Amino acid sequence: MDLIGNRTLCSVLRESAEQQPEKSFLHFEDQNGILFEKNYGDFFQEVLRFSNALLKLGIKKGDHVVLHLPNNMEFFTAWFALAEIGGIMVPTNILSPADEMKYMITHSEAVLVITEEAYIEKFVSIKCETPTIQNIIITRHQGKFEGVLNFNELIKNESVNNAHFPTVLSEDIVALLYTSGTTSKPKGVQLTHANYIFTGELMARTIALTPEDRTFIVLPLFHGNAQYYSTMTAIMVGASIAVTEKFSASRYFKQAKTLGGTVGSLFAAPIRMILAKDYDEDLRDNPLRLVLFAQAVAEHQLMQFEEQFDVKLLQLYGMTETVGIPLINPLFGKRKNMSIGRPSIGYEVQLVDEHGLPVRQGEVGQIAVKGIPGRTLMKGYFKNEQATNDTLKDNWLLTGDNARIDEEGYFYFVDRLKDMIKRSGENIAAHEVEGVLAKHPAVFEAAVIGIPDEMRDEAIKAYVILQAGATVSEEALIEHCRERLAKFKVPDRIEFMTDFPRTAVGKIQKHVLRNSYLMTKN
Repeated sequence: MDLIGNRTLCSVLRESAEQQPEKSFLHFEDQNGILFEKNYGDFFQEVLRFSNALLKLGIKKGDHVVLHLPNNMEFFTAWFALAEIGGIMVPTNILSPADEMKYMITHSEAVLVITEEAYIEKFVSIKCETPTIQNIIITRHQGKFEGVLNFNELIKNESVNNAHFPTVLSEDIVALLYTSGTTSKPKGVQLTHANYIFTGELMARTIALTPEDRTFIVLPLFHGNAQYYSTMTAIMVGASIAVTEKFSASRYFKQAKTLGGTVGSLFAAPIRMILAKDYDEDLRDNPLRLVLFAQAVAEHQLMQFEEQFDVKLLQLYGMTETVGIPLINPLFGKRKNMSIGRPSIGYEVQLVDEHGLPVRQGEVGQIAVKGIPGRTLMKGYFKNEQATNDTLKDNWLLTGDNARIDEEGYFYFVDRLKDMIKRSGENIAAHEVEGVLAKHPAVFEAAVIGIPDEMRDEAIKAYVILQAGATVSEEALIEHCRERLAKFKVPDRIEFMTDFPRTAVGKIQKHVLRNSYLMTKN
């Protein structure tokens, strides 16, 4: 038996609720700044009540249920209630338009939508095209809403008896997370109870989480980061969770202090946004001891963040499909936060060439992660056997990300395979050019893409956001690159922008930049 055993989301939550029913579990600040709190015992009872309500609505083991919710307490209730009865959560981005939701509902064959009043019209507009949906439940709404069930009314008089619940096993699918589509439709990543248990155990041990800690969630709950690294980590050790409805760069550390968060998780863009705000020295007095982060941040920005806010940063690497974090910087060893870390517990990681063979020391190769599908790696893509077979080969997951390894075994992200620029026979990592641009004192953030070029296959175009109040010319930035890069890596042109198209967690959508450029040329 491995460390997961036969445990499920239901069993680990039940264990904590029985051992410490009065202990605070969820602290939530809504978008109006109003605070809410639930202890383990009350939360578990609400989960059981909602589980019974779902069963009465005809939700069966294996049914898919869409959670189209902002960060709120009901998200957690719905997630764990579905887990109790063998249902499968399909969390979606509240910014997804109706067409995108139609695809995910149709593809997953979802039978129920749980959402809020602000998004009802979106689902009404596609009702005729999504016949599998039998009901819609609305949360945080007082009173009745025509044609929609009210969450509070459903659970008000429900029983907490779980004797008649279906049998749920650790290998059962419990969530379907759709990855962002770029050139194709989003793929549905199937996750099991075992996946969540493993990730919680792995992260708790890696960052030395204790029951006295409180993970601090400002990233969207529909995303794997908030589920894997913050929620499950806390539950596995009986810690508590602090959640904000929305991320606020100006209030991040104030909210951490108000809610008592000790371990945070961010992406590169939110870190830059926090640094761009006027600094208040009082913010050094905050309870955060550690902030996990992913995606590239300039070295001077990392140093500034740690110094100003007196908090340790740890860069990690993971994706929806790896579930856990195969690479992370050590908490107590040498931190090299310009790297994405070293292999973590439970994974083997290597770099491979286009034939799947390991590359030599110092060479760039694709990150491949070895694990067990359905336990330490995703189970597979839903209704997409070809994509599953292309990604999972003999228990090795091919990530599509290029990296190199230094002499101490630290991995350094180079670029997405699809973001490598081909110029006159040379392979150029956009990430490297972005890093050089980010070192210029006037540059806040940079994104680099390849654009069609008749002579050299691709030319290099950079998009740049300047620091507030800063000015610099295109020529000066190109000269800055010439002094630090080989001639063939220097951008051909630079366009200044006020913001980039981004995913819900702040990741730059380079495919949107490419498409916008191509549209202007057609």
